[in-house]
Amino acid sequence: MGAMLGVGAAFMPLQFCAAPKKEGEAVAESEPIMSKLDSFGIQLYSVKEDMGADAQATMRALAGYGYKQLEGFDGGKGILWGMQPTEFKSLMSEIGTTMVASHANVYENLDAQAAQAAEVGMKYLICPWIGPQKSLDDYKKRADEFNQIGEKLKSHGLRFAYHNHDYSFVSQEGGLGQDILMNNTDPALVDFEMDIYWVHVANAKPAEYLAKYPGRFRLCHVKDAEAGTGDPHERGVLLGAGEIPYADLIKQSKDMGMEYFIVEQERFPTGTPMEAAAANAKYLAALEF
Repeated sequence: MGAMLGVGAAFMPLQFCAAPKKEGEAVAESEPIMSKLDSFGIQLYSVKEDMGADAQATMRALAGYGYKQLEGFDGGKGILWGMQPTEFKSLMSEIGTTMVASHANVYENLDAQAAQAAEVGMKYLICPWIGPQKSLDDYKKRADEFNQIGEKLKSHGLRFAYHNHDYSFVSQEGGLGQDILMNNTDPALVDFEMDIYWVHVANAKPAEYLAKYPGRFRLCHVKDAEAGTGDPHERGVLLGAGEIPYADLIKQSKDMGMEYFIVEQERFPTGTPMEAAAANAKYLAALEF
């Protein structure tokens, strides 16, 4: 009998052979796997004076800070800043960046701008501003226009998006203009760029709004707001110096279809815009979520 027990013990499951845990001994838990952004961009309006002085030198410097993506604006020289498409593409290749999008006046010369954007490989033309509308019906009219613009850009192989400010998150007539825009645009034609700062200072909740419309926000502006309830136009600070929880928001938004994370800063309590651009790139490159 003893011999049989000895043989059987050799085949007992390993868990029955392990040394008993001491009382109070904690079970080790695996550390959560953290992620970082593979790439991120900057809205060139953040360094608009530098762009006006020397666009090429400014973009080279931004690439050196670690920005792999750029988002443009029309500073009076067109969306390619006075360059021909071949020259612009050569610059992007040289400095290792891509111009993923540009803010543009989508109500004028749209076909010409779209042709340029498509030739240099942009993905989006973005409407940056429509201004506060007098009624929700006026927001509905803008939504109809957005669908038409999206249809035209689609024919060029581009996507259209609208970038919010705070005004579309101000309640009027029992609703939000932003909801009207979201609910009356065709997702096949219109995407949205969430300016997280403007949503936050409008006393809306970016996380809740992202969850309300999953898949509609494909781009976002990443900029921080100092704590408090002061003038919403005067709360911009360096990333990490404010109160917006970007680690959580980036993780959540990626799960909901966000593809492009674009730094923007318009107020500079200390330092120059280029110094802020360098500091913001360093912050985002190190941010774990």
